[in-house]
Amino acid sequence: MTQVGSGHEAAWREERAEWLESVDGLIRARGAQTAARILADVSDYALARGVPARGPTPYRNTVPADQVPPYPGDLRVEERINAYLRWNAMAMVVRANKQHAGLGGHLSTYASTLTLWEVGFQHFFRGRGAEGGQAVPGDQVFFQGHASPGVYARAFLEGRLTAEQLDLFRREVAGAGSGLPSYPHPRSMGEFWEFPTVSLGIGPLHAVYQARFNRYLAARGLADTAAARVWCFVGDGETDEPETLAAIRLAAREHLDNLVFVVNGNLQRLDGPVRGNSRILDELESTFSGAGWHVHKVLWGSEWEALFRGPGGPALLHRMEAMNDGDLQRLTVLEPAELRETLFGGDDPDLHALGVSVTDGQIRALRPGGHDPRLVYAAYADAVSHTGGPSVVLAQTVKGYALGPNFEGRNATHQMKKMTPAQLRIFRDILDLPVTDAELADGMPPYLPLRQGSPELDYLHERRRALGGLLPRRPATPALLPTQPGEVAFADFDAGSGKHPVSTTVAYTRLLRSLMRDPAIGSRIVPIVPDEGRTFGFEVLYSEFGIYAPDGQLYTPVDAGVQLSYKETATGQVLQEGITEAGGLAELTAAATAGHTWDTAVVPFFTYYSMFGFQRVGDLIWALGDARGRGFLVGATAGRTTLAGEGLQHTDGSSQLAALAVPSCRAYDPAFAYETATVIRDGIRRMYAEGEECFYYLTLYNEDQIQPAKPADSGVPGISVDEAIVAGLYRVTAAPADRRARVRLLASGPAVRSAQQAATDLAAERAIPAEVWSVTSWKQLRDDALAVERWNQAHPDEAPRVSHLSLALGAEPIPVVAVSDYVSALPDQLARFVAASFVSLGTDGYGISDTREDLRAHFGVDAEAIGAAATRVADLAGSLQPLTPPATGPSTGPSPQVARPQHNLSAV
Repeated sequence: MTQVGSGHEAAWREERAEWLESVDGLIRARGAQTAARILADVSDYALARGVPARGPTPYRNTVPADQVPPYPGDLRVEERINAYLRWNAMAMVVRANKQHAGLGGHLSTYASTLTLWEVGFQHFFRGRGAEGGQAVPGDQVFFQGHASPGVYARAFLEGRLTAEQLDLFRREVAGAGSGLPSYPHPRSMGEFWEFPTVSLGIGPLHAVYQARFNRYLAARGLADTAAARVWCFVGDGETDEPETLAAIRLAAREHLDNLVFVVNGNLQRLDGPVRGNSRILDELESTFSGAGWHVHKVLWGSEWEALFRGPGGPALLHRMEAMNDGDLQRLTVLEPAELRETLFGGDDPDLHALGVSVTDGQIRALRPGGHDPRLVYAAYADAVSHTGGPSVVLAQTVKGYALGPNFEGRNATHQMKKMTPAQLRIFRDILDLPVTDAELADGMPPYLPLRQGSPELDYLHERRRALGGLLPRRPATPALLPTQPGEVAFADFDAGSGKHPVSTTVAYTRLLRSLMRDPAIGSRIVPIVPDEGRTFGFEVLYSEFGIYAPDGQLYTPVDAGVQLSYKETATGQVLQEGITEAGGLAELTAAATAGHTWDTAVVPFFTYYSMFGFQRVGDLIWALGDARGRGFLVGATAGRTTLAGEGLQHTDGSSQLAALAVPSCRAYDPAFAYETATVIRDGIRRMYAEGEECFYYLTLYNEDQIQPAKPADSGVPGISVDEAIVAGLYRVTAAPADRRARVRLLASGPAVRSAQQAATDLAAERAIPAEVWSVTSWKQLRDDALAVERWNQAHPDEAPRVSHLSLALGAEPIPVVAVSDYVSALPDQLARFVAASFVSLGTDGYGISDTREDLRAHFGVDAEAIGAAATRVADLAGSLQPLTPPATGPSTGPSPQVARPQHNLSAV
């Protein structure tokens, strides 16, 4: 082929035309999808021979205008429905902020994405069954969170929400159960929203792992997910969040053709262009295609395409190709005369001739492809017919589309919540809606329902019936396990480990293995682990149950022939996620919500290096709570002093403190294997027999110790050991029978053994009798004490309740030293609920590398430091007058506590 610029321009043009003609012939003969695959192979072939043939494709629609399939719906009726949707979504936000300034909400995101959603609602999204009937599996749609008013507006037209509820947008407290949350929050609207998405980046990450978990359920024979598709709507600016694109390689690698991303390319962040000096959709095309996705671009509406095909069209297209996102955004705010000059000005005769032939009305009608339902339908039809991998639709839109000249494409449009009467009239006229000027005079636009018996309302309901029912929709209650696991899985841990030292991490893995072997529910256990499973002893699970891999194991592992070999299989039970705690947490969330999404109860256990949990993926953990997820987070190799030698960024001294903030999280810090087993048994019962929508966080340790047998006495009157473990506190070491304890040592995790040693030393060396209590959960004790305090305050004329903490410690004001392997702020949370001197010890500061013994001495949580603190607080208590004991009552909860100063060691 003759090179460009070599003096053979005519020959080059001729040869180029022949190549392009051959592509046209290939498309006519074999179709666009086959042509795309062949051309990709040609590109790979050229690249292997040193010819870089790939790059962003021209800034054009993927499907040529003459190949767009017929639209299956009634566009006139759909356009009228869309007008009502636009109006009601606007009215909801404007009315809210008119009545309560600063309440917030967003107008412009939904304005840009409406067509993308409505083509899906009318022709693609499979529903969850009829209203009032049993929810059935359908598609899972991850909606762009800032556009939530659009979903509410549709539910209003469908009759699912009332005008009164729309007026309670962002007023959940005032609504007393009828208010509408700001964004998709299943925690607030448990029968409506399915997936929390507004924390940017987590929706796309969750969508990938939801699609993957759907395939896992099918491979394991737990649910028929074959017909379900996952749709994820993503803002182009959202792709800057690392989580957004974090899992797209996984989606391609595992052939997730049940997954469609739709990128709402309105070219704007919250404050300005996404890529002012370049083009974000070009960038995303390269990113997704490079990751193995099928990419479909919808950039220009039919009106643009008509111009591109006519005389002067190639010159116009060439001009548009030269524009960056900042230029393209500016086109939306220009008046026709300015737009005409920008598009057709200059000395190019072809452009001039084209400009003369185009009227101002035609210029005003130009719209991006993401607002053209015919082209969006073509893109979706292409995406759902693609097999072998995931698809992404890159749709160019305008932020604030159709809201009027003060909104469309403006940098401030994301923050605009209000409209003047004049702006409302412009918007009404654009939509051609039956609203009078008088109705808009006060700036409170009325809601517009569709008239009963109208073609629009009939069409709206008929389309949803044809697609399987309403969406979004969530079953009111999650599925439960058919039965509970047998007691044998837990009983082995009550006897202890005898003479064999075992870490709580290894004991937990043995329990997990026993649960997976349970004949009734073993197949429903879902172990999830990042690439650190062997650290936790997971090799026994790999070899026995296999690692899920849709392609099976296409290689011979290096440990083939070894008893505990690395085994991947298409029906594997273990989900080994690789080095991604975020991915593991997203997978956990998909499993933890399967009781809602698939009416299938599974019990997920996500086991990971504890430091890389709450600290690294705290936002995803919060979303798990929002989604009402049920399951177990297990922070293994936990603590600041047990992971000898690892140092600052590996030793966890904060996760239990972070867990305090998550309301539906039940956080435990077990010291012994039997405590771990008791908590897990309680969790499975609570979540999967009683249906409680909570999740558990357990911290486990890699320090080998002789595991003791479960004691017979909890030290709490009328409470069994198992009940006390679950409640958060029980006694493991009593004071000598003939002596009253002068100090109580409250400890959790590895600190319990240090406290027991301190108690022994105090008795032998200082004649101070001490008792030791294992705090299995600082959080449960605090949550219970708070709940009881609030109840007592609200019911002053009734007998006060008593918390488990108050019941356990009793009325006698014996001073307390509280210690854990976490920062001292963790036990500090209990100080105000204890009617005695209270000293907190913890591992404050950054982690460092050393032996366990030296680390505990350094942080002041070893037996010597605990004994010193106990001596000082006991001596101080002996010199003070006795405290007034708290009121006592039935063992259903505590009385109000006498506030005591919080001491630290230096103050004692």
